[in-house]
Amino acid sequence: MTYAAPVRDIRFSLEEIAGLSALREQGMFLDASADLVEQILVEAGKLASDVLAPLNAPGDRAGTQLQADGTVVSPEGFAEAYQQFVEGAWLSVPFDPAIGGMGLPKGVALAVHEMVHAANMSFGLCPMLTLGAVEALSAHGTPEQRALYLPKLVTGQWSGTMNLTEPQAGSDVGALTSRAVPQDDGTYKIFGQKIYITWGEHEMAENIVHLVLARLPDAPAGVKGISLFLVPKFIPDAEGKPGIHNDVRCIGLEHKMGIHASPTCTMSYGDQGGAIGWMIGEPNKGLTYMFTMMNSARLNVGLQGVAVADAAFQKAYEYAMERKQGRAEGWTEAGPSPIFHHADVRRMLMTMKAKVSAARSICHMTALASDVSEHARTPEARKIAKAREELLTPIAKGWSTDMGVEVASLGVQIHGGMGFVEEGGAAQFYRDARIAAIYEGTNGIQAIDLVSRKLTMDGGAPVAALIDEMRATALACEQAGNEQVKWIGKRLSEAVDIFSDAANWLIRAQSGNAKRDALAGATPFLKLAGDVTGGWTLAKGALAALGHLKAKSGDAAYMTARISLAGFFAENVLAQVPGLLASVTAGSDVLFEPEMDALAG
Repeated sequence: MTYAAPVRDIRFSLEEIAGLSALREQGMFLDASADLVEQILVEAGKLASDVLAPLNAPGDRAGTQLQADGTVVSPEGFAEAYQQFVEGAWLSVPFDPAIGGMGLPKGVALAVHEMVHAANMSFGLCPMLTLGAVEALSAHGTPEQRALYLPKLVTGQWSGTMNLTEPQAGSDVGALTSRAVPQDDGTYKIFGQKIYITWGEHEMAENIVHLVLARLPDAPAGVKGISLFLVPKFIPDAEGKPGIHNDVRCIGLEHKMGIHASPTCTMSYGDQGGAIGWMIGEPNKGLTYMFTMMNSARLNVGLQGVAVADAAFQKAYEYAMERKQGRAEGWTEAGPSPIFHHADVRRMLMTMKAKVSAARSICHMTALASDVSEHARTPEARKIAKAREELLTPIAKGWSTDMGVEVASLGVQIHGGMGFVEEGGAAQFYRDARIAAIYEGTNGIQAIDLVSRKLTMDGGAPVAALIDEMRATALACEQAGNEQVKWIGKRLSEAVDIFSDAANWLIRAQSGNAKRDALAGATPFLKLAGDVTGGWTLAKGALAALGHLKAKSGDAAYMTARISLAGFFAENVLAQVPGLLASVTAGSDVLFEPEMDALAG
């Protein structure tokens, strides 16, 4: 299959829905002109379509190979593609020009990385983790650490990893046992084993910078006793170039369901006397620092859900246009019709397209909220934007990656039997999509975070502000003077009322003695929140499209289709929201009353 970068859809989402054009009008991101953003998206799309996409299926078949000396060999063509990625400075888009970045909004960088992940999700994981390492070091590293490592990480010459998980410490990070022993020269010797380390070893970059969580000898138990350390694969010499090999080694690769071309490594630190590391920030604050990297990764993983879903949609659409079976109702030409014309296939394709578009805009909104939180003119505006970013992040990660699995599954279904056959190409998207709902905090954890932390921030003010904006959009739709858009507004208004009721019920439950009831409703609430937020973004898109139609600007067919897409989402997704409210507010008794031994059979 060929991947066609959806530049028009991405630009519409960034500019018209997420509001990049409105931010320029407020005096922010003036350097990120519409023409420059367009140029960046087009060029990144060429890299994705022409260089990365052709490597996707072969890389999936070949996988990565662990050598006897602990090195890992990537699939053929990956190293060369990575060099093109580095030469194009694609990693540097959102970073400060002082360290070699382009200084553009994170929303633009996110758009670039969507195309990379859609073309080749395994490849995209390597620069994604480096992005997080740059953010963590920028926020918490010493001036010396930043000066030495950031310029090389920003270019992609050196890559970064995140080392949290251990065999006994998965989501329960506080159970980790890796040790950091202080040395007289101010360094630390790191001992321990980390698992599930994405791109923990490879030959594509000159050096690999591991950010490792470990405990000091006198550290408190649990999460309050974790520190963060910088452990390079090669210790930089006096000139800042990769020097001697550190005491860190890949000792195993996982054999996974998907993302075969991305090495998922078991890393061993200190087998030969101790890996040399440098502390980042203060002792025992490592998990707090690592969350800088994790929050970045969570949004980017949400975008992975969008990316793999869009790739699955493109593959399914292509197949549906080519595959002929039966005669669709109303088909007048001779012979069988392309399955694209059958109503059920159209329903699946519309579901795929609508949910991809909604999730993309949720992610773009989250990224631009992060940008505003750093660049707004007043402290109050920055505070409000930061709260919006924090509220939307678990929705962007959780709902978008659940959507990715659903949409990739629909892609398999549209292919019929060929979808279940690897040579058909649809199965890889389904296999690759599944991990995104698990790593960087499972979606159950995202739901708990949304309910127990984000809803209750500042007395519920951030979610109340979001609901107010949604209601304003619904009202604007109802007053837009277009019957279809008016109907979208009505559906959205009803869904927002239910969202508000669910959020208020959860806030009240946690303020009393019913926290377990609130946690029992967390996952259905995440879906409800994502459905309503997604419907809101598409309604905003419908309003923007209607404005273009009235002004006779833009592609009329495309703008009409955007309104239809929002209408489909309102009819088929928002219409299901009332049923989710019952699940959110059902309480925990139904979960805990049955004896599990009896249920187990």
